[in-house]
Amino acid sequence: MEKKEIRDAYKMYWLENGKAPVSVYALTKSLGIPESEFYDQYTSLEAIEKDIWLAIFNDTVAQLQADETYQQYSASEKLLAFYFLWVQNLKDNRSYLLQQERRIKLPIMQYDQLDLFRKAFKEFAADIIKTGYATNEIQERKYISDKYVHGFWLQALFVLKYWLDDTSDRFEMTDAAIEKAVTLSFQLIGTSTLDSLLDFGKFILAGKH
Repeated sequence: MEKKEIRDAYKMYWLENGKAPVSVYALTKSLGIPESEFYDQYTSLEAIEKDIWLAIFNDTVAQLQADETYQQYSASEKLLAFYFLWVQNLKDNRSYLLQQERRIKLPIMQYDQLDLFRKAFKEFAADIIKTGYATNEIQERKYISDKYVHGFWLQALFVLKYWLDDTSDRFEMTDAAIEKAVTLSFQLIGTSTLDSLLDFGKFILAGKH
């Protein structure tokens, strides 16, 4: 059995039962396969959860890289394209992800299930930053440049949390938040614009009322 089939079955179990399988045996029983077949792909149920987040990310990047137009984008355009497509792909898993959000007691950045996704995203962000250096969209700064990747990761978590909490029609507020977040981040690591910072702050405050 392929990993995707196991991931899909795990998500379906959650959606139908409102909780995770109590064991690998319980999941494999619902799939009608022996436990040994499960362990050919995953070591634990927790490994499936981590791979679900990673698979959504990998699928998004693969779709982007298959688009010839994307290859011509600037750094900021590439990041925007990623977020918009990522959120679109997240929608296919929204019910499952909302169930997972309820389990997160720690700050989302400490959520262990995001480990594989975090590592992959940071590699992706590092490539975005390299593109930004080449196009002069991003300015290299001593002692600060190596923090850019972490900043983009925090931005990705912001987008994720904003989308999970978004109740606007067609998630229009999330689209607006993405545009403002990316614009602000590139201005901060480019030339820095106070007006963008203030505009972003007003937007966030307005969205909470």
